[in-house]
Amino acid sequence: MTLRALIVDDEPLARQRIVDLLGEDEAVQVLGECEDATEALEAIARLAPDVVFLDIQMPGMDGFELLSLLDDPRPMVVFTTAFDTYAVRAFDEHAVDYLLKPIDADRFRTALARVRESVLHPREDWTVRVRELLARLDRQPKTLRRIVVKEPGRVFFVDTRDVDWFEAAGNYVRVHAGEDSHLIRMTMQALEERLEPRAFVRVHRSTIVNVARVAELQATFHGEYDVVLRNGTKLGMQRAYHDRLRAALGDF
Repeated sequence: MTLRALIVDDEPLARQRIVDLLGEDEAVQVLGECEDATEALEAIARLAPDVVFLDIQMPGMDGFELLSLLDDPRPMVVFTTAFDTYAVRAFDEHAVDYLLKPIDADRFRTALARVRESVLHPREDWTVRVRELLARLDRQPKTLRRIVVKEPGRVFFVDTRDVDWFEAAGNYVRVHAGEDSHLIRMTMQALEERLEPRAFVRVHRSTIVNVARVAELQATFHGEYDVVLRNGTKLGMQRAYHDRLRAALGDF
């Protein structure tokens, strides 16, 4: 049986990775690629794919909003995303699988096998599938080791150990690493939950620092301090976060 697949992702390199992996299977036909949800809606209606490899975070309409606009019967969906925080919601949407970027080739083949299994057994108990897939996610490392950065024409990775500090920017976070800074689509709360707590400490509502980059603390007024990094960057610290830095650096 030939599977007819559609790829939906706003990043060209991410789409190409899936195209390359699907190209290893002669029984898969790639119907097309879409760079946003609006384009995907038209393509799904016109091409009627068997399976959609769907990114979640895209400009404008996200992957979940796209699914909410589709009429039944919907194509099977394999979510592809850099974040595991959407797993429960993804399986509520009856996703066949949930792939974390960067996508591992063996893991992708497993997902493709599950797509074929779902074609053969369309009435499978989704509760069982959710439990199995969530359990598999739970076995994956939770601590964030690499930051996924998307820029026009490329996707690249920054090791967290190379980051000096993180700065809140609305629903985004600016990553400061050496002389470079990068904007990523993530909230400070979500980021803080994924970072190693002994290595990264929140010192302000809008700032998380790499403890290894802290050079000194400079007293300001009324028991407040500024945090000075090894590269000379000076960051304000709110009193509410003193205890967190004390635990990481020792009493001061």
